[in-house]
Amino acid sequence: MKKVIKILLITLFFISCGEDGTIGLVAYGDLKGKVVAKDGFVPLENVKVILSPTNNTVFTDAEGNFIFQGVEAKEYSVQAAKEGYLDQYEGVTVSKDVEVNVVLEMEISTALNKPPSKPNLIAPEDRLEGLLNEVEFSWESIDVDEDELTYTIEIRNDFNNDIISITDIKEKSYTVSGFKYGAKYFWTVAVTDAIHTEVISSIRSFTIQEDPANRYFYVKNEGGNNVIYSSSFNPANLEVFNTVQLTNAGLNSWRPRKNNVSNLIAFLRIDNNKAHIYTMKTNGDAVKKVTSTIPVAGFNLNEMDFAWSADGNKLLYPSFGSLYAINKDGTGLQKIYETTDGSLITECDWSSDGSKIAIKTNNANGYNGAILILDINGVVLNTVISNVKGALGGLNFSASGNLLLFTRDVSNHQATSYRQLDTRIFLYNFTDGSFKDVSEGEKNSGTNDLDARFSPSEADVIFVNTSNDGISQKNISKTNLSGNIERVVLFANATMPDWE
Repeated sequence: MKKVIKILLITLFFISCGEDGTIGLVAYGDLKGKVVAKDGFVPLENVKVILSPTNNTVFTDAEGNFIFQGVEAKEYSVQAAKEGYLDQYEGVTVSKDVEVNVVLEMEISTALNKPPSKPNLIAPEDRLEGLLNEVEFSWESIDVDEDELTYTIEIRNDFNNDIISITDIKEKSYTVSGFKYGAKYFWTVAVTDAIHTEVISSIRSFTIQEDPANRYFYVKNEGGNNVIYSSSFNPANLEVFNTVQLTNAGLNSWRPRKNNVSNLIAFLRIDNNKAHIYTMKTNGDAVKKVTSTIPVAGFNLNEMDFAWSADGNKLLYPSFGSLYAINKDGTGLQKIYETTDGSLITECDWSSDGSKIAIKTNNANGYNGAILILDINGVVLNTVISNVKGALGGLNFSASGNLLLFTRDVSNHQATSYRQLDTRIFLYNFTDGSFKDVSEGEKNSGTNDLDARFSPSEADVIFVNTSNDGISQKNISKTNLSGNIERVVLFANATMPDWE
């Protein structure tokens, strides 16, 4: 009988536990929750929720909800984890017969990140005047979180609405060149850590020095376009300084020719797929188109050349087989000369007294060249050289008009690419009709001397020297005509020199 009573009591105990949600004195319940962004309380989907110490894991649904079912009634720690957010922890207690809900608010992982400090502009000093046209900017900014910082410089001016903007700078300094002489500029620096919005510095200003009257002009090829520069050169230490970019790199501009009387630079520029003559001030301002109806044209635009009148009022230029004169303001177009044999005119120069014009003619491939001397009415006065099989070019009168510089490929090589093999500088004397090879004894074998021009004193000649392979770097050099030969490289990787 006692044994039957004991079995009955055990059975009643288990029946009782089943009715109130416990098994053997252990209670269970459900834990529900929601995960939202702290900023705006937007529900976060696919957040990993970990229940410790059990390490059970679930993920939130599209509404940010989650649930742990059948959880033993006791204290827990709930962890929410999602990439891009800081882990969030909450302590909860699961109780018998009580529905437990918890809300976890997650902060973006960068929420505690501090923005970089406002850039402190160091150089140039505010309101500094007389700067060279190449300016080094420097500044300081601190980021306590040691994030990678990126800077942007914005430079405005007081003469137009153009903005120079240099982005993605990683260092705390940057050098900008090509500023206009005499102009005032305003600059700021913005910094970002890619987390916060940009922090912008205060505004500083500086003023560029007045035009230093550079006497050298030349062309560099940048991004497929020709760009005109001016510079000064110190022969004492062979230093190039005061370099100024005169034309926009987005426009193809070449063959600068300065006239000292008008203080203007004439040059060629492509407009509507044709080459035209333009003028500008020596600092690159006040660009004006001169030619309009009849462009500069011939067998090779890179070989074309034109000339100023000595007084700076007119320009002389070739177009196919004709030679034209035009006023610098674009009026008064006049045909001076036309070839009678169908040959093209590629280059020309005008003597300083205005009495003589030199032209170079050639066939459609640039060969079978001749140099003719005309008067102002287009009458042929003299033939300097004719029936030249190889390349010919580089015409330039001396100030007296008694000498003429030109270049000639003495190899007589002809090629569809107009490659030259042994081009030398020659000096023609009108007084006795003699020729002097200026390159003899000093030009390296396998190179060409091209685009020769007299120096202002006529004691030197400026020219381009390059390998005859047709693809190597071109350098502008000078040599003297006094017999004491000394070649000096003036400007590396440059062509089409002018020295006034």
